[in-house]
Amino acid sequence: MTSLVIYSFLFLAIFAHAMMASMMYRRIHGNEELPPAEKNAWKLKALVFPAYYWGQYKKRKA
Repeated sequence: MTSLVIYSFLFLAIFAHAMMASMMYRRIHGNEELPPAEKNAWKLKALVFPAYYWGQYKKRKA
């Protein structure tokens, strides 16, 4: 039973990570103000730590 709880928690964490990364990826890809090199840098950051860099991206954009 405990393994089921652990696996479901891991699945939810991975799913949330993927959703956050894809949301940030779409937002960055749609931004026409960024040059391609900077877009690629933000996309790579989105794959590693999407929640942290989403905040950094929003702070930078504001």
